[in-house]
Amino acid sequence: MAAIEQINYIKSPSSKIYKTLTTQEGLGNIWTPKLKVKPEIGFVNEFDFDEGYLTKMKVQELKENKWVLWECIDSDPEWVGTKVSFELSENENVTTIVLKHFDWKEMTDFYRWCNYNWAMFLWRLKKYCEK
Repeated sequence: MAAIEQINYIKSPSSKIYKTLTTQEGLGNIWTPKLKVKPEIGFVNEFDFDEGYLTKMKVQELKENKWVLWECIDSDPEWVGTKVSFELSENENVTTIVLKHFDWKEMTDFYRWCNYNWAMFLWRLKKYCEK
């Protein structure tokens, strides 16, 4: 199975980054403003990218200021069944974030396009959390 992995270094505490990744306000500022999000295990986050369907991510695991894990339960068919994790580690007010989007069935052009878009997601997260 294929996996996308991205890393970035953000000059911000992990608590701010975690809050951005787990709240409606945070994800609304960096991903899409059309969403329903709660930082609760089992909750199904919904994201609307104006593509004619919702992307639904079930919250599987949360470790405050350290770890977020989602499972895609509805979206583009290539995303369904994949998982997205965010691993945070802080050192001297710089947080390392490792994003993984894994369990892809195969490496396709859509996979490659998503790889680019996850990098842009991390760039927007960095810009938002460092301001």
